[in-house]
Amino acid sequence: MTTESLIQNLNQILEYIIDNDSKIDTSVAEVHPNYRLSAKNLCRYLMLRSVDLRTYHDSLSDYGISSLATSEGYVYSNLFNVVKNLKLIQGQPVQEPAAIEMIGYKKSKKILKRHTRHLFKAEDKKHQVRIMVTLPNEAAHDKSMIQQLADSGMQIARINLSHGNLEEWSNMVKYIKQINKETTHNIIIYMDLSGPKLRIAPIAIPRKKGKFKNSISVREGEHICLTKTDSRGKSSKFKKHGKQTKIGEIGVLLPEIIEDIKINHRVLFDDGMIESVVVSKTTEAAELLITKCYKNKLASEKGINLPDTQLNLPALTEKDIENLPFVCGNADIVGYSFVRTASDVNYLHEQLKLYNADNIGIVYKIENKEAFENLPFILLEGMKRAPMGVMIARGDLAVEIGFERSSEVQNEILWLCEAAHVPVIWATQVLENLAKTGIPTRAEISDVVQGVHAECIMLNKGPFINDAIVLLKNILTRMEAHSFKKKNAFRALHVAQNALHPILGISKPLVTD
Repeated sequence: MTTESLIQNLNQILEYIIDNDSKIDTSVAEVHPNYRLSAKNLCRYLMLRSVDLRTYHDSLSDYGISSLATSEGYVYSNLFNVVKNLKLIQGQPVQEPAAIEMIGYKKSKKILKRHTRHLFKAEDKKHQVRIMVTLPNEAAHDKSMIQQLADSGMQIARINLSHGNLEEWSNMVKYIKQINKETTHNIIIYMDLSGPKLRIAPIAIPRKKGKFKNSISVREGEHICLTKTDSRGKSSKFKKHGKQTKIGEIGVLLPEIIEDIKINHRVLFDDGMIESVVVSKTTEAAELLITKCYKNKLASEKGINLPDTQLNLPALTEKDIENLPFVCGNADIVGYSFVRTASDVNYLHEQLKLYNADNIGIVYKIENKEAFENLPFILLEGMKRAPMGVMIARGDLAVEIGFERSSEVQNEILWLCEAAHVPVIWATQVLENLAKTGIPTRAEISDVVQGVHAECIMLNKGPFINDAIVLLKNILTRMEAHSFKKKNAFRALHVAQNALHPILGISKPLVTD
């Protein structure tokens, strides 16, 4: 591409952003003052990424100019300087930047660091990336276990409110506060609200001698019934030649999902190990066709994912609301597990106001397809209150969007959060093999290196968790000494294009000449 064409096309994008600055101001009018500039930058990033930038990368790199591939945190400044440098190369006059607020590279880093410090309550001078660890249930009765985790390098203790009870959680909090008082540690308390559980109901099929079977056998091509009734499970029956003569049956813990799923919607079980599609439906049940089986048994209380279904479930359950007084009184950060829309964000904000919990941080867990597609709206709504962060819950997310897209979507979440100067927690199966068996895999090490681009990495529990913490800390020490950034080819993002009209009233993305 010629220099003149580069100048013309990139100047179009620059003017596109400048011309819509008043719309951006209107869209961010209600965000918290601490996030106003960040919200504006996010809107500019959505505009930039609604354009296919791949045409310009190589030509800009040839000139030794920023290829726009790392402009997330300072969109307008980066784009203006690219156009300015191209004009200088051509000997053209350079205009002063438009009289709109601008964030430069250094300022963008400072803003992200400030937001990270506010969320995690302290600055770690040794590592930019914090280490979060899920406390096992045993920690409720063993202070030394928490002490060992802290000595190994845990900075944030995660208490999962899906497990245990109020007494156990209270003990964990008590031990953490004692350790903070008695040592130089400053352990931050993170509590995850459980959210609605999309799971199979308990299976208990009678067998001989009063025993029960807690699973049903499944195979590809089989039909099973997903029902609202309190079914304890029924296995399908087949003739010798394989023809199905009786449809198997399983119940669900949340019968409401039967009302939301529709014919041709996918229903995934057990982390995507068993895939099915809805072939017929009544008000009380849905008939499913098993399309893929990576396991031949479907067991009690395995998870359900509904990637095609818009659920009308509340993001906060009655149990979550009951736990909020305890959370607000003891946690530094609350994890919001089933957030899907901006209205879900607002609902939690309203609940926290009831307990005057203005200082508690909120981490929005992006763990389903709907949450990812609504991420720009979740971020802008979340920025109406400070402090905040985002967790990439990669397990459920990968199941819903497909494993082939999981890396791509993880990167898009990182980019959008960097544009909003919002700290990210990299979670799910990080060093899991090491934590469980004491032996890391090569893939796990590569995964941790990718996680360095986040502000926090979460480890799950396991008998070798202290070894995992020490290894993670050593990797962070080495990787943070490097300053490289991977260049990406920036095609137009659907998540950016789809957000333009609802947020800014822009009906169509810009098409450059």
